[in-house]
This record gives sequence, structure tokens and C-alpha cells, in this order.
Amino acid sequence: MRSPAAPGTFSEPPKKSLGQNFLHERGVVDRIVLAVNPQPGDRLVEIGPGQGAMTFPLLKRHGALTAIEFDRDLLEPLTLQAAAHGALELIHANVLDVDFTALAGDAPIRLVGNLPYNLSSPILFHALDHAAVVTDMHFMLQKEVVERMASGPGSKVYGRLSVMLQAYCEVTMLFVVGPGAFRPPPKVDSAVVRLKPRPAHTVGIDDARRFSDIVKAAFGQRRKTLRNALSTLMDSDAITAAGIDPQLRAEQLAVADFVRLANHPVTT
Repeated sequence: MRSPAAPGTFSEPPKKSLGQNFLHERGVVDRIVLAVNPQPGDRLVEIGPGQGAMTFPLLKRHGALTAIEFDRDLLEPLTLQAAAHGALELIHANVLDVDFTALAGDAPIRLVGNLPYNLSSPILFHALDHAAVVTDMHFMLQKEVVERMASGPGSKVYGRLSVMLQAYCEVTMLFVVGPGAFRPPPKVDSAVVRLKPRPAHTVGIDDARRFSDIVKAAFGQRRKTLRNALSTLMDSDAITAAGIDPQLRAEQLAVADFVRLANHPVTT
């Protein structure tokens, strides 16, 4: 029978059901903190602090941090250990239920986190919904996902995620992190990415919902031409009128091409 853990210690093993791979390599943490480079007055919000590998160095550097953690077993040790480093506001919640706009209030926020692989895309799209209040994001994700996020037209991994993120953000892959930096080590490489939301007036998308629908349909069946993939949203003549060849496939279009398609007037 295991003896009770001392207060403030991280006694629970990583939970596979929550996709937990705790970062522990200090060199990687230092590179992330350097990339974030928090400045006086910044409001940092960490998604999934885990056992505090990034939390405590960021607190020591910046003095204050808000963190969103779903695992109840991590709340007490995070709270107790953070006291020695700075002021930690801990929110016990599923990040997908957190309204970042409400959390930001009257000041923008900066997001940071080692995201669970099984929720990375939903979290990215959730953050995108609140891009207007986000200054930037620094996330650790599966390397393959980061490559998709940053890829361009013609790439085998260029797809819906690439277009949606690049339409609203500057996406920069910063560096690769090997499995040994985590406990337990994942079976794949990870990478750190920076996303910087574009000013709203430069995005150029008239209707965000229609843009999303166009992109989703275009990549829904990659082998189809735009004429067929978008048939329920716009006909071949409309695609041509938007300046796009209907015989092209989605992976051949730049982000700006999708914007033109979505902004083309809908005829009834």
C-alpha cells in the first residue's frame, strides 16, 4: 500500500487518458521561456501546466501567470509550489470551455502551453475563435501537426488546418523537441510553434463562417476538383468569377485564393 504523499508533491503518474506527457528537460524549458520573452504588463495564460515545468520558470521570470488545468490531482501541488515563484491564478476547467475573450477582459492575453496531442486541433481552433484578444501563442505540439500548420500549397500535409490558421495568424515553427524531454517519452517528435494573430483589418475575410465552410468542403475530399468539392456552396461559374480555376484541387490554392472564393458574392 502506497503511503500518503507529502503535501505539495506531484505524486500521481501521468494519465494516459488525458494525454499527459510532462516536460522535464530544463534546456527545452529555457528555450521556450526565451521564445515567449514575457514583458512587463503582459498577461500570460498557460494551457495545461501539468507539473509546472514551464509554469514555475515563467512565474520566476514574469511574476504572475494564469493557468488552466483540468486534472484535479495537479491543482494542490501546483498552487503550493508556485507560491515560491510568483502569483499563480489557477483555473480548474477544460480549456475548451474557457471563454478567452471574457478571461482577457480589457487587456489582451498571451497563450502558452504544452498541448495534449489528442486535443491539439480543437484547442487551436478554440484559440482561433478568440484571436481578437490574443497577442500571440507559443505551443508545444506533435511535430507532424506543426508541420501541417506551417505548410504551404503543394505540400502533402497542406490542408484545412494550414489554411485556417495562416488566414488569421502568422505561423512560425521555432524548434524540434525529442521524445526524451518528456515523461513518459512520446513515440514521436514534438515542436514549438509561434502563432501571432493578424490585425483584424488585414485578414480580409468578409464572413468567417462561410470562409470556414469553403475551406472545410474543399479539403473534405482532397482528390476532388473544386468544381465537385464546392458544388453545394458555389457553382463552377462562381469559382471562375472569383478568379480560380474550378479544375484545381484544394492543395493547389494559396490562402488568399480561399479568401477570394469565400468573399465572392453568393447568388440565389
